[in-house]
Amino acid sequence: MHCTINGNRTEMVIDPRTSLLDFLRDHLGLTGTKKGCNQGACGACTVLVDGERINACLAFAVQYQGRSITTVEGLSRGGALHPLQQAFIKHDGFQCGYCTPGQLCSAIAMANEIERGIPSFVTKNLSTETALLDHDELRERMSGNLCRCGAYNGIVEAISETFAKEPA
Repeated sequence: MHCTINGNRTEMVIDPRTSLLDFLRDHLGLTGTKKGCNQGACGACTVLVDGERINACLAFAVQYQGRSITTVEGLSRGGALHPLQQAFIKHDGFQCGYCTPGQLCSAIAMANEIERGIPSFVTKNLSTETALLDHDELRERMSGNLCRCGAYNGIVEAISETFAKEPA
């Protein structure tokens, strides 16, 4: 198995049945990505593959051979937190923090989807090049990431501050 993880080329022999989540956590020691439900329902294991979000618990690591994978550990650059990470701190977008890595990766991918004009279920104008990240759009696009502590208000405020052109 060879791929690029957080900008670093990685090559390792693994069992082809190993999930991407277990590969990251157990083989590479990248424990920021969390194992929540292990069924793809909670989003705690969300990582970015070539900039798109996936649930790492549902994917075999070998499916992503040769691809670029970013985990929460790879969001900061040169020791500086990603602006969304800073906003999560500012707006108390986490309580226990278990869902936070998945929330962060998902929100970053969501912003990229909007920039590319990918509509969601609630996008009103499907012919627009970029959707507006409003109240409904943000909540719909982040609905795959659950928070048991209920830190949703802080999460929404952090994402809005970082990515929304108008308050969500």
